[in-house]
Amino acid sequence: MPTLLDTHAWLWWVSEDRRLSKRARVAIESGQRANTLWLSFMSVWEISKRVEKGQLSLDRPIDEWLDLATIREGLSLADLTRPVLVESCRLPGTFHGDPADQIIVATARARGAVLVTQDQAIRAYEHVRTVW
Repeated sequence: MPTLLDTHAWLWWVSEDRRLSKRARVAIESGQRANTLWLSFMSVWEISKRVEKGQLSLDRPIDEWLDLATIREGLSLADLTRPVLVESCRLPGTFHGDPADQIIVATARARGAVLVTQDQAIRAYEHVRTVW
């Protein structure tokens, strides 16, 4: 099954942060081995925005960090396609209004992926599979 990383899961994975749960790490490693590990380009934007606003400090310039963080073995980047963007605006049921989360969830649904996330609002959403 494909695996999609939420932004914080990706950040914690590449920085080897202890906040990444064991189940999340296992799901990521499994996705790597199967070459079915995905990251939405929305996460690239989210990290860049957090750096811009001073909410996140990286150990190197953003472009260099992104270059290293996106070429990890087994990781592929999921484009922001028109179907994903449209689907993000018509997710079934009730979902909160964060556009980045909407796009990431729509990407997971479009790829039939399990979403690696600690986000309780996303994990409570019954229309996407999650692991943490």
